[in-house]
Amino acid sequence: MRYSQLTAMWAITKGSLRSITRSPSAVIFSFAFPFIFILVFGFIGNNGGGRSYRIVMDKNSDTNNILYTVMKNSDAIKMVTYPTEKEMQTDIQKGRVAGIISITKSTDSAAPYKVSMHTTSASDDQWPQLRVVLEGMINNVSNQVYKGRPVYATFKFDPANKADREVVREYKTIDFILPGQLGFSLLSSGVFGVAFMFFNLRNQLILKRFFATPITKTYIVLGEALSRIIFQMITAVVIILVGYYFFGFTLVHGFRTLLEMLVLSFLGLVVFMGFGFIVSGLARSDSSIPPFANLITLPQFLLGGTFFSIAAFPKWLQPISKALPLTHLNTAMRSVAFEGQNLWQVKGEIGILLLWGIGVYIVAVKVFKWE
Repeated sequence: MRYSQLTAMWAITKGSLRSITRSPSAVIFSFAFPFIFILVFGFIGNNGGGRSYRIVMDKNSDTNNILYTVMKNSDAIKMVTYPTEKEMQTDIQKGRVAGIISITKSTDSAAPYKVSMHTTSASDDQWPQLRVVLEGMINNVSNQVYKGRPVYATFKFDPANKADREVVREYKTIDFILPGQLGFSLLSSGVFGVAFMFFNLRNQLILKRFFATPITKTYIVLGEALSRIIFQMITAVVIILVGYYFFGFTLVHGFRTLLEMLVLSFLGLVVFMGFGFIVSGLARSDSSIPPFANLITLPQFLLGGTFFSIAAFPKWLQPISKALPLTHLNTAMRSVAFEGQNLWQVKGEIGILLLWGIGVYIVAVKVFKWE
């Protein structure tokens, strides 16, 4: 009977998958730990937030007045700018910006200036407080300049008017957190899981036993890798569906969006597994694996947009964040899930992940050890 490499590979896959599911650390880092964060942020919802409101000042605003100066120097308002109109509109649609403020000279004799605001329903947790802040600033400036009357500026904003408050799809906290936690799960599984798995196979002489059989090295790697991929894809499905059914995670196009997220998960996992191969090749003992792995995972976990948008980081730090593969995976996931983009529309993020994958596996081939 002819020896089947595929049958042998599948036997390795099943054995390795059984070993993974019985490993407490694999279950905790791949499933339980990210799932706990999803539960926490899912229950928190959008009720958090500080007392500082991010706004965009309309480019046609009059900035040569006291009111603008007061707004600019206020701790309650943070004026932000964007390199493109598209980026600004994206953040407004997602509620990352409380609104667009315009200060113009008024033709009405009641006040020399007019203040207007445009916002969206995504900022319903912000604009009511922002309106109070703006009205308070107007009153303070009026008292300072006119001793109360007349008012320095009139405030125009009607939340029932579509021109002032656009109704958009709600962007919930879970829509940001879940892709980040899924990315973290893939990163942890790919790096720690593969590193420990191949180091133990080598250290316990299991690979030597494999070599005594007709199976080739390629199918050994494929069998072990396939078990990790199957386990992690199951984890990804569970995380996404729990987020969708229990916390309202947005899947714009339903099942199609789910499939696209799984394709991105597969791509990200393959890239991260390359880091795991590198760590397993460099490690001299099992105690040296965590330090090597943490050097790869911690910077990405903290700077890859897992909990916070990288726009919140200092400007000098943002280029570093944008260079990390987890950042691009998280960005692609969020674009597909909430914005409804397809895989072709996130081809830039996918391309960077592929470049990372090529570079990582070139290094992995050079440092990986069989014995």
